[in-house]
Parts: sequence; structure tokens; C-alpha cells
Amino acid sequence: MKSQKVRDLDDQELRRQLAEMDEQKFRLAFQMSMGQMDGLKKVRAMRKTRARMLTILREREIAGAKE
Repeated sequence: MKSQKVRDLDDQELRRQLAEMDEQKFRLAFQMSMGQMDGLKKVRAMRKTRARMLTILREREIAGAKE
């Protein structure tokens, strides 16, 4: 997901998507450990998207504290 799409979401929606991504990440890691999946690109993309979401949430938190 591109950063502009992430910025358009509100905090509550971002937190909901992060929870879904954590669950999906767990499933993918489990599948990879069992040797059933070789979609490493998907895991990497998910990790980057998750980091992007967390960064934007933190930016908003810092901006709210300044005001």
C-alpha cells in the first residue's frame, strides 16, 4: 500500500488494518515454517507496509503532542 493511501486513513482504521496484518503475518510465517509457502516477496511487502503504517501513526502522535 502506498504511503498516500495510508495517510488518507484515520487512526482507528490504521490500527484495525495493523491488527489484521499481524494476524496475516503470523499465518504466513507459520506456512513458511511448514514449507508450504515460498512467497517471501509477500512477507517483505507486508513488513514494509506495516512499518509505513506505524511511522504515520507515530508522526500523528508527535504532531498531536506539539499542539
